[in-house]
Amino acid sequence: MRDDVDEFLREMAGVKPLANDVIEPKKAKPSAAQLARREAAEKNLEDDINYLSMEFVDFVAPEQEVEFRRDGVQHGVFKRLKQGQYTLEATLDLHHHSLRRAREALFDFIQLCHRRGVRSAIVVHGMGRHSKPHPALLKSYVAKWLKQLDPVMAYHSAQRHHGGAGSVYVMLRKNAEQKHENRERHQKR
Repeated sequence: MRDDVDEFLREMAGVKPLANDVIEPKKAKPSAAQLARREAAEKNLEDDINYLSMEFVDFVAPEQEVEFRRDGVQHGVFKRLKQGQYTLEATLDLHHHSLRRAREALFDFIQLCHRRGVRSAIVVHGMGRHSKPHPALLKSYVAKWLKQLDPVMAYHSAQRHHGGAGSVYVMLRKNAEQKHENRERHQKR
């Protein structure tokens, strides 16, 4: 061990200590183009209220039915949705949409339907037998995203005449105005 110390001291014999041991890093100022890109990215983050996740998804098969219902949705109501017995008040067709564009379209569609008081809608996503890199990629994400949207009370794959496994019926909760009207109607009785 002493040999290592002696060798170190011999090697350091001609070294002089720095007068100032604080080194200030030189900061390169960002270019105008970099500042513009940063500002645009920050604005996009602020403007994007879409919280639908593009992260991991459980894949479903092209022919597989998808379904979901929140607690409180009665069995009979869900059964009628599953059988396509509700009047479809709005339709969204996601054929030929990229995943990112479908995410935006679905989010906007559900929010708009809820604001306008639509209670029953259909989303056509296609079966995705030939989608790459995975079959039924868009269908899998639509099933995931609908669960993340608060206005969605339930959904189920459509009946054959409405697109079957390539479409999904969506039941939306009442908006604030509809709830208010419902309360007033029941108080007058």
